[in-house]
Amino acid sequence: MITDAEVKSYLTRLGIYDRNAPTQAFLFELHQAHVERISWQTVDIFAGKPTAMDVRSSIQLMLSRRSGYCFHLNGAFGTLLQALGYKVRWHLAGVQPIGQEPRINGFHLGITVSLANDDGQEEPWIVDVGLGDMPYEPIPLRYGTYRQGPFSYSLMESGVAQGGWRLTHDPANSYVGVDYAPDVVDTLDVFTANHEFYSRSPESPWRDLFIVRQRNANIIHELKGRILKSWDEAGMHSLEIVSKAQWREVLADLFHEELVHYSELEREGIWDKITRLHERWLREMEEQKYRTGSI
Repeated sequence: MITDAEVKSYLTRLGIYDRNAPTQAFLFELHQAHVERISWQTVDIFAGKPTAMDVRSSIQLMLSRRSGYCFHLNGAFGTLLQALGYKVRWHLAGVQPIGQEPRINGFHLGITVSLANDDGQEEPWIVDVGLGDMPYEPIPLRYGTYRQGPFSYSLMESGVAQGGWRLTHDPANSYVGVDYAPDVVDTLDVFTANHEFYSRSPESPWRDLFIVRQRNANIIHELKGRILKSWDEAGMHSLEIVSKAQWREVLADLFHEELVHYSELEREGIWDKITRLHERWLREMEEQKYRTGSI
């Protein structure tokens, strides 16, 4: 499913040049490098050029300096881990946005990896590079609170799937958490319908929503349209992007996204669409202020 040459190329993109034994330390190194160097994003869907989410297609995205969202990222990363000798399991999962109820609806692909503990027994770890802003490194599948840099995550029993687990996001961030089902999924085919909805349905929330997310040890970045938000130990900081040149610079420097799949004319079209939607959003904000009497 992934050749030795592709494994080497994938590792090179992560800035890793030695293929090590499948240890906990190497897993942490791989996970951290992946979330730092390969962003979570809706770029292709927003641009009207959605990509397939089968494993082969997802791996090619990673090898060609491109990216995607959870099905691409976790699908490719899970396959890389398997090739490196890790015991990988895929799970149905669901993200809980703010203001909505927890759910496991198959709109997120979860991963667990089994590692031997100090007693020589296999212990599952949550591995997830497909969210963009959590977590930075694997989390043992043991209920409790885990601090990673300035952010805290709570792991508990899921209330929507018997035997499942729930990872709750740091309260300062952009959604509530993720619920995972315990059953193992053998193929990504079960996610195909959901991927088609996200990619092509007129009802998809991402057809008109340009989002790129990335994090490192101490900060989370999110570019939504022309608004750049960053979360760190001091809180959330927001910046409005004012020019196409600034937008391209932010994409390249913070998110390692150089839009290599797009011609200059297509890049111009993406920026124009972002700007039209941004200006509409600003007008709506002004109208809301007038309606509520806040100005």
